[in-house]
Amino acid sequence: MNDRPDFSAIEKAMYEAAAREDFAAAASLRNRLMIARQTGSDPGEGDYSGIARPEPGKMGLGSQAPGRRAPEGWKRPEKPDPMTKGRKSGTP
Repeated sequence: MNDRPDFSAIEKAMYEAAAREDFAAAASLRNRLMIARQTGSDPGEGDYSGIARPEPGKMGLGSQAPGRRAPEGWKRPEKPDPMTKGRKSGTP
């Protein structure tokens, strides 16, 4: 006895979308099919509103942490002159 639902209609629609070169629709159907096969239920029953691709540059470890900012009024110190300070005499 096979108690798993039949997803052949979704699979057929996915292949038809790929044949029409509508790859966005085919990818969406592929994702629905994968979720349906993993959960074993109809993909229309789930709430997938929170599933989305992150924006470029907004993914990875620490991306939720805000960047460091300098205090108000702080300015970067001047670079030292490489020809005078920190140089030993007599060495090339």
